Amino acid sequence: MDALKLDAVNYKELLKHYINTQDEQSLYGAEQISKTFIKNSIPPEEIVNFHIQALTELYEEIPEHIRHSMDFLLETMISYGLAHQEYQTLREQQSELKSEISVAAGMQDTLLATTKPTIDDLDVGVISVPAHQMNGDYHHFIKGKDGSLGIAVADVIGKGIPAALCMSMIKYSMDSFPEATMSPKSILKNLNRVVERNVDPSMFITMFYAQYIPDLSKLRYSSAGHEPGFYYDAQSDTFEEIEAKGLVLGVSADTKYKQYERIIKKGDMVILLTDGVTECRQGDRFIESEEVLDVIKQYAHLPAQELVNGVYKHFERLQNFQLRDDFTLIVLRKEV
Repeated sequence: MDALKLDAVNYKELLKHYINTQDEQSLYGAEQISKTFIKNSIPPEEIVNFHIQALTELYEEIPEHIRHSMDFLLETMISYGLAHQEYQTLREQQSELKSEISVAAGMQDTLLATTKPTIDDLDVGVISVPAHQMNGDYHHFIKGKDGSLGIAVADVIGKGIPAALCMSMIKYSMDSFPEATMSPKSILKNLNRVVERNVDPSMFITMFYAQYIPDLSKLRYSSAGHEPGFYYDAQSDTFEEIEAKGLVLGVSADTKYKQYERIIKKGDMVILLTDGVTECRQGDRFIESEEVLDVIKQYAHLPAQELVNGVYKHFERLQNFQLRDDFTLIVLRKEV
């Protein structure tokens, strides 16, 4: 006797026993045989068919309206079974996709890994948290042989695996540039050509690149359409927006980028970020930049890493632990 016939016989016996006794043991048996149906991949319409056959064999006279109702149920279960099969197929495909994205996210973490630098007169804090598995934000530190520190912050307008691939390309392009081209305007000019040639026109990449020269206490910087950062003046206890204009990467191969510079004094801070910080939302309300700066000021007495951690946790709570966009925040504080 094949498995299908055996299932039909078992179902009939269980049904007969339950009709005669209505006891818990029969219901337990029904629970167990349902597991067998699942194991043997018995579709819902076949189970209904078992029921019809069992009733027909157990009772010679079945009212016509009961027969019609069973025919109606059988047709319903045939449609249900087809839909359920499609649903199961979609769930399996979704599970495979989640697994692939998880692997890709792990590779992204490896490929884009960067080490927080140690600079004698600079306290550095950095946090970058993706809203989903893949991070559309990017940050990178590059220490030059002359003691300078390069700091890159970028954001891909677009998420998921394509964004991760773009970021990998950006990172390895930067690593391939000779140190002589490490000035911010040169970095952005070279990256712009790479993006223009290799990235789909529908994707946009913004970047802020800064270079800190310890011997001069000087910060040089350029922007490619990136979210403006902020400068904190310790003496006046005030923030000001870091103004730096420039076209997003990849729009035109001939784009040139303006370079700015400023002297950083003891206790001053440079705050670099992505729009996931300045566009946090409380319900349907966007947070104002002033609110972000107020929160930063609340934690300003802490070391830089504790400062960025505290700011992130504040906005994570504000959004009920559901980030709507990737969150990247870097703080550079002049120590001496």
